[in-house]
Amino acid sequence: MLRLRVDSTSTVPPSRQLVEGVLDAIARGALEEGARLPSVRELAAEALVNPNTVAKAYRELQWLGAVRARNGSGVFVAEQGTDIAVDARRSATLEEFARAAETALRAGHTKGELQRVLREFEA
Repeated sequence: MLRLRVDSTSTVPPSRQLVEGVLDAIARGALEEGARLPSVRELAAEALVNPNTVAKAYRELQWLGAVRARNGSGVFVAEQGTDIAVDARRSATLEEFARAAETALRAGHTKGELQRVLREFEA
């Protein structure tokens, strides 16, 4: 079962937190292609958010192509959902990395220092 929580203190909008949570679950295999997601009401009750917030998240996931809605049946992980989720997670990770690098440079670190840190991961 999908377990998602929304951090009410986060600056990330609740619907975005849900999108990221579902994409993460798909990318790591907790939700496989064809798996049914909780209904809007079920997920809203579990995540303690308004059903409209869940509906918005599901619409965004559909727009991304990660899930498909079947009238009267629910929302399911799409055939290419895993690939889409992995790509989305990789893009988000690179964006976070770029922000962290920018912050480090503004704090006075040099590009050489950042490159040295990256090389440590290659070993």
